[in-house]
Amino acid sequence: MSFTGRVFTDRTDAGRALADALRHLADADPVVLGLPRGGVPVAYEVARALGAPLDVIVVRKLGVPGHRELAFGAIGEGGVKVVNEDVVRASRASRADLDAVERAEEAELVRRARRYREGRARVALTGRTVIVVDDGLATGATAAAACAIARAAGAARVVLAAPVAPPEAVTWLRGEADEVVCLSAPPAFRAVGEWYRDFSQTPDEEVVAALARAAGGP
Repeated sequence: MSFTGRVFTDRTDAGRALADALRHLADADPVVLGLPRGGVPVAYEVARALGAPLDVIVVRKLGVPGHRELAFGAIGEGGVKVVNEDVVRASRASRADLDAVERAEEAELVRRARRYREGRARVALTGRTVIVVDDGLATGATAAAACAIARAAGAARVVLAAPVAPPEAVTWLRGEADEVVCLSAPPAFRAVGEWYRDFSQTPDEEVVAALARAAGGP
């Protein structure tokens, strides 16, 4: 892991580099889960290199009412929820308002999962080594929720993988996953996009296409 900071050409380049760092898991019969949207093209390259099935892991942040950029938790498929009680208390938001946020995000989570998979069933995780992939980590809150979701779905081992993240996030996330693989943890980290030459937005259509290709579609 480099602490000086590596700049990636794009998500495909980052995915191929990450796959090289994950080859020790090729014989572990892994499942690769990409965090949408930007994590999926990275995860696609990892899954292809390891000969592993690819799926999406949908997570929605729960924003404090009136301050939606501040997350008090996150939810994922299967009813998994991660809540930061300190943020909840500091927000002084009512239970009704917090519940309303969760209902809205749950509806969006369901919509996105259906959109991305186009009717395909979720890949079973029971007893498997699961590699959760994102294109980069900022706070790590969404990645932590994704790890919790994978465990709740029966994963025997959870590996979190990302091309770049701040050092403090990597340190914290080692307590949330069985293994963290991060190619670059620059101390001058400010935003994920600074470490890519091309960090253009990943549209839903690209996510759908990647998952379809990995599943043997056109």
